[in-house]
Amino acid sequence: MGARVQGSPVLVAFGDSLTEGGGLVSHPWPAVLAERLDRQNGPGAIRVVNAGISGNRLLRDDLGTRGLRRFELDALRQPGVRWVIVLEGINDIGYAGSVELEAPRVGAEELIGGYRQLISRAHATGVKIYGGTLLPFEGAASGYFAPDKELVRQAVNAWIRGPSELDGVVDFDTAVRDPARPARLHPEYDDGDHLHLNAAGHRAMGEAVDLGLFAAGSER
Repeated sequence: MGARVQGSPVLVAFGDSLTEGGGLVSHPWPAVLAERLDRQNGPGAIRVVNAGISGNRLLRDDLGTRGLRRFELDALRQPGVRWVIVLEGINDIGYAGSVELEAPRVGAEELIGGYRQLISRAHATGVKIYGGTLLPFEGAASGYFAPDKELVRQAVNAWIRGPSELDGVVDFDTAVRDPARPARLHPEYDDGDHLHLNAAGHRAMGEAVDLGLFAAGSER
């Protein structure tokens, strides 16, 4: 990603495998975004930190500490942090009834409540926080997807896109969904499991981020 320049402001990409790359792609969307920022502002003028953890959830511990607990260490304590993009919650929705067969479903209000905690903590430290819309996942196997879970995803995305405490929106959902079947990933971006993205999908995500969100004067 961007070269380390002492004193450079930092953007943290905070999420799960859809940010980390899941070992499936060598150049996930935060790296694509870092390249774009380097071209616009000069190498290392804004440093991008990938704080994605595969399998991570916002509300519960699993593969890595839950997002609510690790947010301060992995995002807010990054030296020079000015902005955070949060893309997390699809595992909270999908794991119930699949990875955790007997676990209760996670509702939109629970996730929104979690996001509000992140927003409050970011703002308390003078950091801007942008919400990434949750990606389509229809077709994901073994109970991970279900129609009622899709309704939760849609409700969360409606909140992210609507008036909220967030400082801005990155509409990843629109960037990678299939226009003919918007609950699914675009076939050109689907790595085959209908949940994760291939290199072209990560490229589309990185290109979907408005660089104006990190322009001079965009700090809180």
